[in-house]
Amino acid sequence: MVSKDQRQRQLAREKFLRQQQRRESARRKARTRNTVIASVLAVAVLGTGGAYAAGAFSGDDTKDTSGAKASPSASPSPSKKASEPKMTIDKKAKYDMVFKTSAGDINIAMDAAKTPHTVNSFKHLADKGFFDGTKCHRLTTQGIYVLQCGDPEGTGAGGPGYTIPDENLKGLGKPAKDGSVTYKAGTVAMANTGQPNSGGSQFFLVYKDSKLTPTYTPVGTMDAKGLKVVKDVAAKGVTGGSADGAPKKAVKVEKATVDKK
Repeated sequence: MVSKDQRQRQLAREKFLRQQQRRESARRKARTRNTVIASVLAVAVLGTGGAYAAGAFSGDDTKDTSGAKASPSASPSPSKKASEPKMTIDKKAKYDMVFKTSAGDINIAMDAAKTPHTVNSFKHLADKGFFDGTKCHRLTTQGIYVLQCGDPEGTGAGGPGYTIPDENLKGLGKPAKDGSVTYKAGTVAMANTGQPNSGGSQFFLVYKDSKLTPTYTPVGTMDAKGLKVVKDVAAKGVTGGSADGAPKKAVKVEKATVDKK
């Protein structure tokens, strides 16, 4: 018989996956809409010039029916997907990622030998200030225990405009009979849309052992002080008193850095 706690964890995992799928659906709708806009624009510009072009693309701020922002400002034009950044890191080295936040510093150790694409992406984004000024938009306090960050829009639908491959999934250990693995407290892993190789800039900080499917790249581990920062945020709860939503204690990333050890 499935226990109450097991059922709660299962429901939380299912909700997590549904949310990721809704966000992917939002992106697809946005791409379709902007393809139509681009087609109309190509014709209209012939007769009206550049002023019309500027007006047409201001519609990218429109929200679709799922409530997710369709065209994040940090992404390139939806008509052309950006490429993953060129590999510039030392793939045999270890790196330190530091998020200086309004709630305290979160230090994360990363091993490029295990997750070269993910570490390279974090380095690329941090170096250009992508994370600076962003907020951690989602906290879950039941079933799974994570603080999710890395969205430039703070809606859960934003990203850098490119995707990176899944990595180090076998490093999570052998799945249980229900297909789940334990993401241990302190783990930092990549969020995705629910589809393979769909990670971008969003990541989640695990503050208490959480069972999830082994589909989220584990990229690093928080130090004890960083884990305490996240636990303190979690202790304040979720806005509105629910178990999944914006953290009541706001967390804003003031500065993010990634440096080789």
